[in-house]
Amino acid sequence: MFDNFQPISIIAITAVISSIALLGYFSWKTLITSNLFQKAINLYQQEDYKSAEAAFRQVIALNSTNDVVHLLLGDTLIQQGKIEEARQQFQEVIDRAPKKIDAYLRLSNVLMQQEKKGEAIVTLQKAKDLCQAQRQPEKAEQINRILQKMTKNNS
Repeated sequence: MFDNFQPISIIAITAVISSIALLGYFSWKTLITSNLFQKAINLYQQEDYKSAEAAFRQVIALNSTNDVVHLLLGDTLIQQGKIEEARQQFQEVIDRAPKKIDAYLRLSNVLMQQEKKGEAIVTLQKAKDLCQAQRQPEKAEQINRILQKMTKNNS
């Protein structure tokens, strides 16, 4: 009777220890990521954009799928005049999460800075359509007013 008990107990204990170890690892990784993210935000607010960029890149190295970090990295890059790198960050978010309105808005801003008004208008139109689809009529109307000004100035 005890012969069957030992292997099952060892398997159960191993499973519990493995689960605790994984939980500990992910908790540690989350804590490190959270601390780095907060550091990056603080550096950005202090206008130390070069250090903020490095910190945001460290966060991305730990968690490459965090869209907010990519958007903030893009903002940091803009502050340093690295417009094309910022555009790439915003485009990456759109490619990964095509319903992320903020990425379209930031991308359209970059496109205007690059004097690509036509592309900026198309991108803003996509943002407006997403706002309407996501039932954000106030934001859609704000974007629509911007689009009207842009197309009016284009005439």
